[in-house]
Amino acid sequence: MISYLRRVFVESWLGRVTAIVVFVAFVGWGVGDVIGYMSDETDTVARVGQHRIASGELASALRAEMPGIVKQMGVADPSQLSPIMRRQVALQILHRLTGQSELLEAAHAMNVMVPDDAVRNEIFTLPYFKGANGQFDRALFNQRLREQGLTEQRVIQIVRDDLTSRALLQPLALSGSMSSTMLQRLVAYGARTHAIDFVRIPFAAQPTPDAPDDAVLRRYYANHPWLFRSPELRHARIVVLSPTTVADTITLDDQRLKRVYDEQNARYNVPETRDIQLITFPDQAQAQTVSASWQHDGNWQAAQAAAKGAAAVDMPGTRPSTIPSDALRTAVFQAPTDQVSAPLKTEAGWAVFRVTKVTPARVTPFSDARKDILEEYRKAVAPSVVTERQRPLQDAIAAKGLNAIPDTLGAVAAAGTLDAHGMTATGEAAPLPAAGPLRDAVIKQIFAQKQGANPTLIEGPDNGWFAVDVDSITPSRPIAFEQARASVLAAWQAENRRRVANQRATGLYVTTKAGGSLNATALPEAQVTHDATFSLAVPNKGIPAELMAFLPRMKAGQAVMAEDDTGFLVAVVTRVFTPDPPAPPQVMQKLRQDLAQADSEDIVASYLQALSTRVPPHVNEAGLSAALSAAGFGETTP
Repeated sequence: MISYLRRVFVESWLGRVTAIVVFVAFVGWGVGDVIGYMSDETDTVARVGQHRIASGELASALRAEMPGIVKQMGVADPSQLSPIMRRQVALQILHRLTGQSELLEAAHAMNVMVPDDAVRNEIFTLPYFKGANGQFDRALFNQRLREQGLTEQRVIQIVRDDLTSRALLQPLALSGSMSSTMLQRLVAYGARTHAIDFVRIPFAAQPTPDAPDDAVLRRYYANHPWLFRSPELRHARIVVLSPTTVADTITLDDQRLKRVYDEQNARYNVPETRDIQLITFPDQAQAQTVSASWQHDGNWQAAQAAAKGAAAVDMPGTRPSTIPSDALRTAVFQAPTDQVSAPLKTEAGWAVFRVTKVTPARVTPFSDARKDILEEYRKAVAPSVVTERQRPLQDAIAAKGLNAIPDTLGAVAAAGTLDAHGMTATGEAAPLPAAGPLRDAVIKQIFAQKQGANPTLIEGPDNGWFAVDVDSITPSRPIAFEQARASVLAAWQAENRRRVANQRATGLYVTTKAGGSLNATALPEAQVTHDATFSLAVPNKGIPAELMAFLPRMKAGQAVMAEDDTGFLVAVVTRVFTPDPPAPPQVMQKLRQDLAQADSEDIVASYLQALSTRVPPHVNEAGLSAALSAAGFGETTP
């Protein structure tokens, strides 16, 4: 109800803290907190104690909020959501409405009443109902209500209910606090800083030893048999259903594509835009002074500094429609570039500006935009299409395995031989109809599934589905020394380079540990970093993770040695300190406010959760379906 009113009227009239807290708390409850009941009535969608939520109320909220919610989900239009997803969105909106009713139940139990004067004053202060003189306008009020399909009694009740809810929540929302002692301890803990020196000794920088005789290589070959084996190969048939595979099967007729093109006219028909530097002044004298100095030196920063008490702003990509002043709009779009204007009288005062760039108008004809619109539509709709086609594909696999996959589903089949890394026997990437995490999941299943096992449809990442049928398995087997000799030599040399790097790093670690400081001048190949700092508040991504596993717990003078994929690491903590002050005053104040706000939100969320337990909502499925239909979201997705 609060969110609905904010959309119908204005943002400013509702306390921002309360609105945010209420919205987050209500949405966070989840579907599992709703207790349903069966009823044939369709005019009621839910009951909370003595309060009834009408299907029409939910339908209005759905019409107002559904488009914005689906855009946040990456979908262009609610009709592109599957019926299941639309129902889930409707339930989330309904949770907010039932939460309001739970608050009203609590207020009724505590005899909290809002006087008529408070309701009237609240309505009279809404800018949405004020006329040109800044006062409440009865004619405008009636007009606004007709536009929104509301009655006066309904608006009065909405405002009364909202004031009642705010009377309960605002004291809780303002009750959070953060003591100075706790704040200082938290800040000191987060700002505690380690300064370190560290060095990397790369394997590759060590000298490559000469090739030994075959006896040494054969001994290395015998001692490392797992390194010199052919990989296990599996021949498998797969079928993949994903947003990528179904995209080409999704069509949209030119009439609908043209409608999207027309609706997004501002995107494809961009008028001339201008980059503007603008300063507005309350009086002509100051505007004249700043204009003269700006014209003389052309320095934008100096002009901003000279315009004390005035509003200075950069406006890149400005369209004519974004400039509210007729006089300023005309002057800006007639002015030459890189020329400071004389003071200009506008409806709101005086203005001085400079046009720094002009971008000509750009028109993209429908024939050029058609492909992009279709691709965007396919990208938005593909997840829902996959959801709808998953069941027919599952039925087809259950009936005939992978032998008769309907070509109307957009599923792609492939067959071939590959190893556990997804490579073919010739060392190339296997051409699977999947990429990224979905490809990895397919390969993992191929090497986990038994040969001859019946294929089943498996849900993978990225909204993908796949099935695997393993035909044959070629076991891993040793590679003869003669065939593997080059690989044996390379492995032996790499092992020796690693051993030398280990010896050098160990020697450096021993001396560093004893002396408490790092001196790597004797190691010309070492990559040294001095005075790298980190804290909980300001981490340092330049410090290797292998060192960060130890450094936060170490004291000044302590050393550590670690290893990563490319070399050995040696580090020493040179000092541990807390900056004084640990943070600037404005940061401290901001942190105090944020922590107090978090405390308030926890208090309010706990209260709302307790209300939902004491007065649980009862949802009527028939009323929910009726609300979806009334809002225009009840039909089946094509």
